[in-house]
Amino acid sequence: MSAEIGLGLLWYAVFVVSLTLHEAAHAFAGLRFGDATARDAGLVTLDPLAHIHRSPFGMVVVPIVSYLIGGWMIGWASTPYDEYWASRNRKQAALMALAGPAANLLLVLIAGVLIRGGMLFGVFTEPEVTTAEQMTSAVSPGTATGAAVLVSVIMSLNLLLLVFNMLPLPSLDGSKVFLLFIKDNAAQRYREIMAQPAFQIIGLVVAWNLLDFLLHPARAVVLNVLYPGAGYH
Repeated sequence: MSAEIGLGLLWYAVFVVSLTLHEAAHAFAGLRFGDATARDAGLVTLDPLAHIHRSPFGMVVVPIVSYLIGGWMIGWASTPYDEYWASRNRKQAALMALAGPAANLLLVLIAGVLIRGGMLFGVFTEPEVTTAEQMTSAVSPGTATGAAVLVSVIMSLNLLLLVFNMLPLPSLDGSKVFLLFIKDNAAQRYREIMAQPAFQIIGLVVAWNLLDFLLHPARAVVLNVLYPGAGYH
């Protein structure tokens, strides 16, 4: 029982850090591109308490419930921005939206470097069976086992957040990618459509149903990059 509680606390710690970095990246990018809304709300910070205070349900209740039900965590937070600024600076607004998933991609890459480094020093090896908590395995029991679980959860959770948020559906970050390529008139119409509550609900439902379908091949790609020739599928 204590091991299960410890694993749950590890998941939650990684979740909070990962989502805080995601939202802080939005806030930092917004400020860099000329929108001070997130700064004025106190969210240009890596302090997780500021982000939890803004989104307590998505950062506390939902991840804990999702872990108790499914053994993994999902949740959300939000970073405010100026709609008027975004409409007049659509490319900067799109880059601000993509900054969040970029933070998750960075954490996936860091986890990958740690795994490869662990293999180089004989601490980690490729796992016979992969799970969200076993993207790598310890060569010998002890501290290395805990480190393998930690780096596996970092990789798994941030890969999940990356894939989910990059889906080009409202109201996910990936829906803003199109703003980088379409003309101003079309961009304004596109923003109006994406802002409609009905489309946002539909988008989230579709995204949720696509997640399992897309996450499995994404994990396989990552594993085969980490362990060339292993043939994970």
